[in-house]
Amino acid sequence: MTQVLLVHGGLWDDMDANRFWKRSGVVDGLRGRGFTVIAPDRAPRAPSWKAESAHLQSWLPGEGATVVAGSNGCSAALRLALSEPDRVHRLLLAWPATPRDERDRLLGQGAPPDVADALLRGETVRGVTDEEIAAFRIPVAVLPSVPENPAHQRTTVDRLLQLLPAPQELPGCPEPPHPLFATHVEEFVNSVTRFVDDREEPGRLAVSSS
Repeated sequence: MTQVLLVHGGLWDDMDANRFWKRSGVVDGLRGRGFTVIAPDRAPRAPSWKAESAHLQSWLPGEGATVVAGSNGCSAALRLALSEPDRVHRLLLAWPATPRDERDRLLGQGAPPDVADALLRGETVRGVTDEEIAAFRIPVAVLPSVPENPAHQRTTVDRLLQLLPAPQELPGCPEPPHPLFATHVEEFVNSVTRFVDDREEPGRLAVSSS
């Protein structure tokens, strides 16, 4: 049975897998399609994206899985794929978060200045460089937020589609837990199902020796 690891959104806040994936209907929808769904909470108040990746590694099956990430969870998922190229077979980046100046918010929530700076560092997506994104060789799909909003801008999706070697763009929709997502759950589950079931040979990350 195909395994899907869901990585929820949020950045140093109270978002969790229950609110993002379970109450929104995504977990039940994917299980109804026959997938084994793993939907852990991300590491709370993680000091870095690498720490988030280390936490997710413990949830990633030994035989690997497709990883579906939402919003700021895309940063954690990208780092996971970089650290586990043999176990992340496919990667779906849904509603990728647009880097914005959120330093004051993070500091207000108790993040030390060096942690806030580390979490906000990045280029097209926080936590990874554009060069790292361009090195991906596994199948990657990008699903935009429709309508776009300041936290999830179309420009971020367009830039990812330019950087990735052979990306797929999936039909967009509002992101959970936005109330409008309720009318798009079936469409989202359909998109994930088509992407996961497009069974090409799992790819590998191109690793530079330089």
